[in-house]
Amino acid sequence: MDYLAFDLGAESGRAMLGRLRDGVLELTEIHRFPNQPLHENASMKWDIRRLWSEVTHALGRAPKALASIGVDTWGVDFALLDAHGELIENPYHYRDRRTEGVMDRVFARVSREHIYATTGIQFLPFNTLYQLYATPPEVIERSACLLTIPDLLNYWLTRVRSAEYTIATTTQLVDARTRVWAFDLMAELGLPARLFPPIVEPGRELGRAGGVPVIAPACHDTGSAVAAIEMSPESAFLSSGTWSLLGAELAAPVITPRARDLNFTNEGGVCGTIRLLKNIAGLWLLQSCRRSWPETPYDDLLSAAMREPAFHSLIDPDDPAFLNPPDMPQAIAAYCVRTGQSPPASPPAFARAIFESLALKYRAVLESLQEVTGRRFREIRVIGGGSRNRVLNQFTADATGCTVIAGPVEATALGNIAMQMLATGAVAAIADARAIIARSFPTERFEPASSRPWDDAFARFRNLP
Repeated sequence: MDYLAFDLGAESGRAMLGRLRDGVLELTEIHRFPNQPLHENASMKWDIRRLWSEVTHALGRAPKALASIGVDTWGVDFALLDAHGELIENPYHYRDRRTEGVMDRVFARVSREHIYATTGIQFLPFNTLYQLYATPPEVIERSACLLTIPDLLNYWLTRVRSAEYTIATTTQLVDARTRVWAFDLMAELGLPARLFPPIVEPGRELGRAGGVPVIAPACHDTGSAVAAIEMSPESAFLSSGTWSLLGAELAAPVITPRARDLNFTNEGGVCGTIRLLKNIAGLWLLQSCRRSWPETPYDDLLSAAMREPAFHSLIDPDDPAFLNPPDMPQAIAAYCVRTGQSPPASPPAFARAIFESLALKYRAVLESLQEVTGRRFREIRVIGGGSRNRVLNQFTADATGCTVIAGPVEATALGNIAMQMLATGAVAAIADARAIIARSFPTERFEPASSRPWDDAFARFRNLP
């Protein structure tokens, strides 16, 4: 049986063909394309029509006898449709500056405590809630429907408007306990409930595209990535890419004052689960730096980073200065000066500072995750493109004292396919799909080394202003 997974990230998109034969899953990339933002009148937006053209191109290259199709993308961003189902404008990019100051305007109307108690979602300035609140009233008036990015692509595939649950939770407008839209919260904020289509659970057939079933997997890419891996109660997951998302899969949300103060988020998972996690800036910092070093090969940069002095410069990856600066190396250097440190002096030194700081941030978040869940985590499952970064994997093991299991790299596409297999009856339970993936795709283990240098560095990291 052949399954087609569309996996769109903030940097690129892929169409991946999964072929299940005799209990083994094979994965083949049939199309890859860049995903670069548009700059329109000083705003950042997504070139959604071009992305749709890439999807249709991939469909033309796929086998005709597909069992199903599934789409996953990044979270929070959305499109607005008019009464005729037409796109009003290109969707805004989450790094667009239009939401600056909007959170304070929202909190003046509805308290942080009430929003978190309802949704259990972390406070990030680009959440859908704040983007929608920043949308001009005349645009809202013209709008008949709001669709997140994967929901929009599913609509264009099937002409069915729906909101898949895992991606819907990233809006900060879903009731975490009832798993439906928080219409009372919308009313308090003056947001029109008429914009929001019905929520469907992952694993639902939405409609058909050319006779092929279109399945809602976990349409949020992190939800799909976590759906791909086997975990025990002592396992945390780390989805490593442009963003790092560190958390645990739970049976119910954790909505407490402490979880709110630590800014943990309760995002929807597959098969009735919750993913309790925190967003961390991730390899975005290195990706942005490399724009200033276009002639430095990635593997050479990693090798040279290991020869740099340890813990020369430490940064908080989540400092607002790093969200979208025009020059990332300059922003990191300015942060170091501001915090009384010598800035890195070369690209490898910048890379080492980023990797060490990310590993230390993971340790801080893991300790907080243990506090709010009452669990002790001994293993971190690193998934996504960042799982190929052996330097960061080892640093993560050393900093946290946990065994790191890296892979599969293509966890997002595999989790997308796992839910397609479940929906089409190829497997009876998500555990069966995870077992197929585990035996089909090898992983790599990283054991922690000496902890003393990392303990000393962590004390410095915790005291950064």
